[in-house]
Amino acid sequence: MKVSPYLLLLLCLNISCPLARAAEETVTHRISGLFSPEREADLRTALEKLPGVHLVRLDFNFAEATFTYDPAKIFLGTKPADIVKRFDEKLRSASHHTLGVQPLTTTPKDKLKRVEIPVAGLDCKACALAAYESIYKLEGVEQATASFKEGRITALIDPEKTDRAALESALKKRSVTVKTP
Repeated sequence: MKVSPYLLLLLCLNISCPLARAAEETVTHRISGLFSPEREADLRTALEKLPGVHLVRLDFNFAEATFTYDPAKIFLGTKPADIVKRFDEKLRSASHHTLGVQPLTTTPKDKLKRVEIPVAGLDCKACALAAYESIYKLEGVEQATASFKEGRITALIDPEKTDRAALESALKKRSVTVKTP
């Protein structure tokens, strides 16, 4: 098969054209570190450091993002089962370890319970990140938000794996003042 020099140039320069984009996939992942709507800008900035990865849609309520990318180009030589892990490593590096990629939750969304905890002492983005990380890492927490402006931590939990008391305990260990509702 003879390839035109123009097409070859497009492919070599990685310029977007229908043939060059044919191998791209649309994939949805959970994003850790997406604890407030303001973090969308941080995600977009980190993605600028990952050429070939494009954000298509962001669902803040479930901390899910849909991307298009060509896994064979972006994760050269990576087995399909390891793509999420490699994407996580790249996004963590690009975001100074404040954002990451996780597999989608296996718990049906209608089985998740929303827990809101009023807090005091979150007076900056770093404090909100620390509070978020203290609960997001707990087993059974599928999504969490932390708002220093609203003075509230919100989590979507699998009630069969964790509860409000476990969330409050984790926050107190991080010296976050939990207010009584």
